[in-house]
Amino acid sequence: MDALNTSSSYFPIGVQLLFALGFVVLVLGATHLLGPKRKTAEKLQNFESGIESVGNARHPMAIKYFLVAILFVLFDVEVIFFYPYAVNFRELGWSGFSEVLLFVALFLVGFLYIIKKGALRWED
Repeated sequence: MDALNTSSSYFPIGVQLLFALGFVVLVLGATHLLGPKRKTAEKLQNFESGIESVGNARHPMAIKYFLVAILFVLFDVEVIFFYPYAVNFRELGWSGFSEVLLFVALFLVGFLYIIKKGALRWED
C-alpha cells in the first residue's frame, strides 16, 4: 500500500486542527472568565465614534449605495486577474495576449451593460 494514501498521513493535519480548536476554546474561555462583568446601561449603549446617537438607525437607505458597492467589488476582483498575466506575459505569448484581450472585451461588455441599464445614475 502506498504510504501517501494511509490514514496515518492525515495525522499531522488532525493534530494541527485539534491544537487550533483547543487554542480558540482556551482563549474564548479565558476572556469570558477573566473579563469584566459590570454591565451598566451606559456600557450597553451603542458607541459611534463618540457622537451621540440621534433618532432611529432603522430608516430606509437607497439601494444605489449597495449596488455601487457590489459593482465596485465585482470589477475590482476582475482586475486582480490581470496580475497572473502581468507576471507570465512572456511565457504566454500571443495566445495569452489574445485571451487577455477576450477577457477585457467581456469586462467591457459587462461595464457597458451596467451603464446602459443606468445602474450608475444617481438621479431619483
